[in-house]
Amino acid sequence: MPDVAAVIDDLRDESDELDGLVRELSAGQWAAGTPAPGWSIAHQIAHLTWTDEVALLAATDAGAFAGEVTRAMEAPDSFVDRGAEEIAVLAPQALLARWRAGRERLETVLREAPAGTRIPWYGPPMSVASMATARIMETWAHGQDIADALGVTRTPTARLRHVARIGVRARDYAYLVRGIKAPEEEFRVELEDPGNGAVVFGPEDAPQRVTGPLVDFCLLVTQRAHRDDLAVRAVGPDADQWLDIAQAFAGPAGPGRTPRGDGK
Repeated sequence: MPDVAAVIDDLRDESDELDGLVRELSAGQWAAGTPAPGWSIAHQIAHLTWTDEVALLAATDAGAFAGEVTRAMEAPDSFVDRGAEEIAVLAPQALLARWRAGRERLETVLREAPAGTRIPWYGPPMSVASMATARIMETWAHGQDIADALGVTRTPTARLRHVARIGVRARDYAYLVRGIKAPEEEFRVELEDPGNGAVVFGPEDAPQRVTGPLVDFCLLVTQRAHRDDLAVRAVGPDADQWLDIAQAFAGPAGPGRTPRGDGK
């Protein structure tokens, strides 16, 4: 079982790192486009703000959150964009302040949650550790879009293990949202994390497996890069298919990213 406090610490550190990337941006930079079509840097932070606030609602008022789920089901292809757009109109400093306040409140609630708490979500209810892991994944993924927009190369951290873990755990969900039957057997996933040791999931003797750098696998499952541009490899037809559809996030199947086509 994960150390819940340690996972929440990593969420705080991931958020702080992204905060450091955006806090000194000019108004023009906040308006700059990112690799997500139609989304500026402001939209990226607004989305994190919205999701933190919805997670806080889920953790503190299940009834009110159920209403959010109903609204999402009424417009499954637009509710995420709508949430980002409504907050992205704020002035940069107001947006920053709202993001900081929301994530701090969520951190407090997660730390104070009784053992065994299950938090409702858009998919199955989640444990506190799983909610914090999901927030790490989203913060890192949207932070990657921001870094790409700014031309910044981020140094991978051991926090990527959380992103990889949720990507593996969401394997069958990626099939479900595409109406495809998931394979019955587990895959072996072996990822290289320089300086921190290997990250492995699944049975050691599994005939189908996925291998590659940890950061590349995280870029794949968060759909921040096309598999053709990454050094992630599959052995076995089912594992190979998974790399085409993998997603670590809840919601409809994402469109993914197009290959860069530069041979890198």
